[in-house]
Amino acid sequence: MIIRNLIEDTNGTVPVTAEHGLSFLVETGSHRYLLDTGASDKTWANAVALGLSVTDVDAIVLSHGHYDHTGGLMGLVKRGYNGPVYMRDNAGLLYYNLREYEKYIGIDPEIMKLPGLVLTPREGITRVDDAMSLFSGVNGAEYAPEGNRTLYEKKDGIYVRDAFEHEQYAVLTEGGKSVLISGCAHKGIVNILKRYRELYGTDPDVVVSGFHMMNADGYDETAVSRIREVAEVLAATGVTFFTGHCTGAEAYELMKPVLKGKMTYLHAGDCVEI
Repeated sequence: MIIRNLIEDTNGTVPVTAEHGLSFLVETGSHRYLLDTGASDKTWANAVALGLSVTDVDAIVLSHGHYDHTGGLMGLVKRGYNGPVYMRDNAGLLYYNLREYEKYIGIDPEIMKLPGLVLTPREGITRVDDAMSLFSGVNGAEYAPEGNRTLYEKKDGIYVRDAFEHEQYAVLTEGGKSVLISGCAHKGIVNILKRYRELYGTDPDVVVSGFHMMNADGYDETAVSRIREVAEVLAATGVTFFTGHCTGAEAYELMKPVLKGKMTYLHAGDCVEI
């Protein structure tokens, strides 16, 4: 299985554009998928620069209803993609970031009109094909990221804290290996892994996910302690982690020594083979 990071917030050694957002092209022996589409058409410019075709993927999965993971989709549709798009059934609601001002961060409403749109339920496992399944239904907020505190849903004109029920997770299997891919892990990566165990009976071999630990207001002692605690829980598993995007550089550096080689940062244009 090959996983290519088409776009994220930082540049590595590959000469492509970085932008706040995330998109993975995943290739198995018999399937190709897009997990999220980045924030804009810069995602597809990067794909061209990398010599990759993306309009012919078997399916697109949107991890949650935020623009930085869905903003490139309509541009790809205009380029010819007409296949299925899997999204949680409530990912098209009104989502906002109220950190500094009222900023809409939800999806383009045109996505809801796509003929290939497949709305997935909260409970159970959604089977896409023989290589990929989807799940949600994560409970618990013990390890929810601190960065969630400014994120809201607008219901009947009133802002309520976003519970991130619009988040879903992809599981890909090939050659006896299982890979869990999440966008931002707003529900908390520890809680997501717990749900994975409930549904699949064991840990995945690999997790690819942002951890949403980026904090524009800085990291106090409590935040640092919490990040290290999460890293310790992850280190106690047998899972290999790849991260980036909303994890944030400072949080990554805090987690890295705890995970001792079990976590790698995937920059824009980076590729990993599993």
